[in-house]
Amino acid sequence: MRYTYKHTLRACYLGYITQAIVVNLAPLLFVIFQDQYHISFEMIGRLILINFGTQIVADILSVKYVDRIGYRKAAVIAHIFCSLGLMSLGVLPFIMPTPYMGLVVAVMIYAIGGGIIEVLVSPIVEFLPGDEKASAMSLLHSFYCWGQVGVVLLTTLLLKVIGSSYWFVLPILWAFIPLYNIRNFLKVPIIEPQEDAPTMSIGELLSTRGFVIALLLMLCAGASEITMSQWSSLFAEKGLQVPKVVGDLLGPCLFAVLMGIGRSIYGIWGHKINLNRALMASGILCVICYAVTIFVQNPFISLLGCAVTGLSVSLMWPGTFSLTSATYPMGGTAMFGMLAIFGDIGAAVGPWIAGVVSDAVGLGLKAGLLVAIVFPIMLVIGVMLLKKLNIQSKG
Repeated sequence: MRYTYKHTLRACYLGYITQAIVVNLAPLLFVIFQDQYHISFEMIGRLILINFGTQIVADILSVKYVDRIGYRKAAVIAHIFCSLGLMSLGVLPFIMPTPYMGLVVAVMIYAIGGGIIEVLVSPIVEFLPGDEKASAMSLLHSFYCWGQVGVVLLTTLLLKVIGSSYWFVLPILWAFIPLYNIRNFLKVPIIEPQEDAPTMSIGELLSTRGFVIALLLMLCAGASEITMSQWSSLFAEKGLQVPKVVGDLLGPCLFAVLMGIGRSIYGIWGHKINLNRALMASGILCVICYAVTIFVQNPFISLLGCAVTGLSVSLMWPGTFSLTSATYPMGGTAMFGMLAIFGDIGAAVGPWIAGVVSDAVGLGLKAGLLVAIVFPIMLVIGVMLLKKLNIQSKG
C-alpha cells in the first residue's frame, strides 16, 4: 500500500481523537469515582489539574526535544503513553495502595502522551502541502470534538449495558485506538522539521505584545472550554438531578456535537470569516451560556446552556492557533508548543478552581462555574486588545 499525505492527515485526525479520549473519558466516570472511592470535588478537580499539569510538562519538553528526535518518533512515543495510560486507568486503582493513587498514576501516564500529541499534530498538518491552513487547522481540531462525541456516546451507553461496577473495562477498550494509530505513524509520510530552517526563538516571540496577548487568549480558551466540558456530566447528575444517560447526552455529548459543528463550519468556510470578529462573538456567547447554565432554574434549559457553550468555544482554540501562525509564519514548533502550554494551563487551572470553590462555598458546582465565567470575559478583553494593537501597527 502506498501511503500519501491524505493518510498523514487521517493519522493526525486519529491523534486528536486519541487526545479527546484521554481528556474526556475520566470525567464521565467522576460520579462512579465519587460513589465507589468517596473522593471530594477538590480531589476530582485535582485529577483534572494533574492531567493538564502533566500535559504542560510534556508540552514544555516537546518544545525542547521534538525537533531533535523528529516528528515520527515523537508521535509513536505519544501514542504508546496514551495506550499504556488508558490501560492503567482500568487496572491500577485495584492494585495500588489506594484507588485514588492508581487514578493519579494512570492519568499522569496518558497525559504525557496527550501533551506530546497536542504540540505535535498541529505543526505536522501545518507543514503538509496545500493552501488554506486556517481552515485545515480548524477541521483538524474538529476531530477532537467528534472524538469527544464518540467517547461520551459509547461510554454512556456501555455503562448502561454493563453497569457501573465494570467501568474499568472501558478505558482498556479505548486504549486500542492509540495502539492502532502507532502503526499509522510508523508508515505515513511526514515532513520533518529542518534544522537549518529559520524560526523565531521563544525569546523573540515573547518580546512581541501580540504573541503575549495570544497566550492570554489560549489560557482563556482552554479554561472556558475544559471547565464546562469536564464538569458537565457530574453537574447534570448531581447538580441538576438529571438521570446520567439523559444528562450525558444533553450535556457533554451535545456540547461536543455543537463544538464539532462550529469547527467544521470554520474548516469549510473559514477563509470567508473575519477571525477577530468571530473570536469576539465566541467570547460573548460563552459568557451568556455560562450565565444561563448557572442561573436558570429549569434543569433542561440549564443543560442547553451547557451544551451551547460547546458552540461558543468551538473557534477559540483553533482560531487562536490560526491567527498566531498567520502572524508569525516562522514561529515553528516553539510557537505551537507555547500556545499549547498556555491552553493547558487554562485547562488545568479553570476546572480545578471550580472544584475548590464548589467545596469551599458549599453551594455545589454552580458556585465554581460562576467563578470560571471570568475566563470568557478575559478572552473578549484580549481580542479587543489584539484588535487595537493591529490597528496601531497598521497606522
